[in-house]
Amino acid sequence: MNPANVAAHLSPLQLFAQADLIVKSIMVLLALASVASWGVIVDKLFRFRALQRRAARWLELLQTQRSLAQLATALGEFADDPFARVYRAVVGEWRETWRQGLQHSESGRESLKERVARVALITRGVEIEQLQRGLPVLATVGSVAPFVGLFGTVWGIINAFQGIAASNNTSLAVVAPGIAEALFATALGLVAAIPAVVAYNRASGDLNAYANRLDTLTGLVEVQLSRQLEAGDFVVDAEPVSHEHAVHEHVVHEKHARPELHAAVRTVTGGA
Repeated sequence: MNPANVAAHLSPLQLFAQADLIVKSIMVLLALASVASWGVIVDKLFRFRALQRRAARWLELLQTQRSLAQLATALGEFADDPFARVYRAVVGEWRETWRQGLQHSESGRESLKERVARVALITRGVEIEQLQRGLPVLATVGSVAPFVGLFGTVWGIINAFQGIAASNNTSLAVVAPGIAEALFATALGLVAAIPAVVAYNRASGDLNAYANRLDTLTGLVEVQLSRQLEAGDFVVDAEPVSHEHAVHEHVVHEKHARPELHAAVRTVTGGA
């Protein structure tokens, strides 16, 4: 076999075609693992970049005047954003407490703060868990692919030596294709594993950074709601209510906060 024919037999397609069924299966498995990991890599790269960009915008809005009103309007454009879902859960608990009138007593207001913090923590955990999806794929490919490729190499070398023994010829033209076929499996394993490991480390760092930013944003919302609670403003800026609703809420609040005044008004007016 001349050098040109040897080179042709060492091309990736020829190495795959010449491999036996087990080595071919390993090569296909590694190729599929590489495609799957690259799908996760691209998704996480663009997703975390977009989340960090939007989180910077939310932080800026929370630092402006009437921040909850502006924040709610901006979040309406990104309903699937993790912070948008955390915000909706927190404000939903706030409004439900307001609807049931549980915030009028001191203990009720303290319980409201605790429930808001608990809802925020639970929803935040769910969102972080959703963002972690796909990372186990990168971890698995990065840790297992080299060993799968190594198994293909070992199997291929065994077949190569069996071929050498059967042909009773140890020339390079006979040995090279079998050895190259075996090493090709290891190369595929490394091609799949190296990007997966690098991307996993990067995605883990991005996830931790975003989790910290999410905690910051949630904390700022809780501070704003606590400020409103202390001021007696039970209506969230993000969802204005009708004038009649607001007047009713004010009257109910005054009834609980100043019962002696409410009793005096009833005496003077003779009303119930």
